[in-house]
Amino acid sequence: MFHLNNLWPDGLVWLVLAATVLSLFARPQVWPTMLGITALTALYFSRISLLAVASVALGLTIAKLSQRHKGRYHILCHVLVIIWALFLTLHLIPGFDNLLVVEQAVTGSGSIPFTMYLNLDKPLIVFGLLLLSPTMLKHDGSITRPEIVSLTVLFLALPLIAWGTGIVRPEMSIPDWIWLFMLNNLLFTCVAEEALFRGYIQHSLVQRYSPTVGVGIASFLFGLAHFSGGILFIAVATLAGLLYGIAYHWSGRLVYAVLIHFAFNLVHLLFFTYPLAN
Repeated sequence: MFHLNNLWPDGLVWLVLAATVLSLFARPQVWPTMLGITALTALYFSRISLLAVASVALGLTIAKLSQRHKGRYHILCHVLVIIWALFLTLHLIPGFDNLLVVEQAVTGSGSIPFTMYLNLDKPLIVFGLLLLSPTMLKHDGSITRPEIVSLTVLFLALPLIAWGTGIVRPEMSIPDWIWLFMLNNLLFTCVAEEALFRGYIQHSLVQRYSPTVGVGIASFLFGLAHFSGGILFIAVATLAGLLYGIAYHWSGRLVYAVLIHFAFNLVHLLFFTYPLAN
């Protein structure tokens, strides 16, 4: 069921949040102001509590302090912010009233039911991670034509691999809530996940060790994060993580990893059973 009536006027909160996320890639210097406007809007519509606002402010403050310290205090700040990010991702911090927009919808006869929320907590992790790793959005890199071809081949192969494992089957569908899925998946899901796994974990490991270690570990952790789908889903998600991680490393732009991640999810929804085969 598509809860269209839920979108107005509370949906304004997520429109402002969407503009805030977009500002990261267009005008990064304005995101603190935009985030403040998001918080005020969410408070006005009672979608967030003062306790939740305080928890976000605390996480961002610790992340900012990490830039001023070295040694054990620097490490402690990183650990605390990662714990904060995980709590937000797992919806463990009280005071966030996420908006239910799709409930037990079935995209086709071969698909299992799908429920979707517009989350207010999970997307916020990107701002803390950016303060921990200010170069995560853009670093040295220059993608070549052969590399683009390699990424394209892997992108085309992934849906076939997923089909071969049996976790999905071909099934075309264009649900009436697809526009909302695209907005939510691109700006709130893919940006947050790529910021964590590629922008923070991979980027940090590549700087400290090597591209192989960074891309490999980040991809494996990304796969493990999809444990609810079973071992085969973990394997496919790990391969997808490799695709996103290689694209990020070669290009030096997090936005490319985000766009490829989103494109893969959209192909999944349009042409295969979603989220899994029944």
